[in-house]
Amino acid sequence: MSEPRVLRIAMNGITGRMGYRQHLLRSILPIRDQGGITLPDGSKVAVEPILIGRNEAKIKALAAQHNVEHFTTDLDGAINDPSIDIIFDASMTSLRHATLSKAIAAGKHVFTEKPTAESLKDAVDLAVQAKKAGVTAGVVHDKLYLPGLVKLRRLVDEGFFGRILSLRGEFGYWVFEGEIQEAQRPSWNYRLADGGSMTVDMYCHWNYVLEGLLGSVKTVTSRTATHIPTRWDENGEPYEADADDAAYGIFDVETPQGDPVIAQINSSWAVRVYRDELVEFQIDGTHGSAVAGLNKCVAQQRAHTPKPVWNPDLPVTESFRDQWLEVPGNAELDNGFKAQWEEFLADVVAGREHRFGLLSAARGVQLAELGLQSASEGRTLDIPEITL
Repeated sequence: MSEPRVLRIAMNGITGRMGYRQHLLRSILPIRDQGGITLPDGSKVAVEPILIGRNEAKIKALAAQHNVEHFTTDLDGAINDPSIDIIFDASMTSLRHATLSKAIAAGKHVFTEKPTAESLKDAVDLAVQAKKAGVTAGVVHDKLYLPGLVKLRRLVDEGFFGRILSLRGEFGYWVFEGEIQEAQRPSWNYRLADGGSMTVDMYCHWNYVLEGLLGSVKTVTSRTATHIPTRWDENGEPYEADADDAAYGIFDVETPQGDPVIAQINSSWAVRVYRDELVEFQIDGTHGSAVAGLNKCVAQQRAHTPKPVWNPDLPVTESFRDQWLEVPGNAELDNGFKAQWEEFLADVVAGREHRFGLLSAARGVQLAELGLQSASEGRTLDIPEITL
């Protein structure tokens, strides 16, 4: 049997929370340790990570801990190394356009976190560059690979909902201020000068979630807030939190059938959780409804829908949650980040476009920009179509 092809992946920003935990620890290392991926023709493709970081001691320790042979602090050297096939970027958003531009110019395939740029202009520019270069470009769309949303999308595809009417999403949790209890998120998230913003962070996600579940996003109406104006940084020093820590959005969406859907998504780092998971989406349609979180999805058909009567003078005796049925996975649903990596790697080998590329990411940046503009101007904004 011939040796499997090996894809060498330079992983930039791997010491950060997302780069390390989701992409190295939960994706590339498991793919490496399982012997790679198996293609439809039965052949194998293995992976070899090369770790990149600014702190040599830290990156060296990570490499030793996870039995990774190669590591470097020289990003440009890795980009120009002809033996490296893929550049992955999970570093700072402010550096991403320059990093990906260099990688694409060097003929490298790219896989990246989002936002892909700080402006729509730069995000579209990356999509144009990748198209001209003919490289395979992928952008992390992890939430569409989560078991809960996979099940929810299956219900859409099967016509379970009938005509879809609306989607409601709730995301967030309480992020401690850092004064008494340490904050669970880095302080830059709450400073505009450093690229912080709930809208910038999450509207990129909500755009691809809405596209992946329902259809094209046509308008945005958004309201933002900085609920906690003072926080404490990693050194215990107070600072002014001037970035929005909550965003409340309403989106007009059009399905492929031309039906209008109203979507509402609340995103907040200043909310306490009273739901089953940290993010949940409910789709309501004429024939049924479903609620999905990260893993679980429950549904209620029209024929099984109760007929409650509003009477505020009497206590509720029905257990509404018990009237919903869990949607089975009917398949082994792996970690979403790993699942997308495997799909992307297969696309690289096949020389084809990845279905979630830089143009999709540009639409996410566009939605974030227009969301902030909508909040600032207090009006609904149309979303122009992006063409390359």
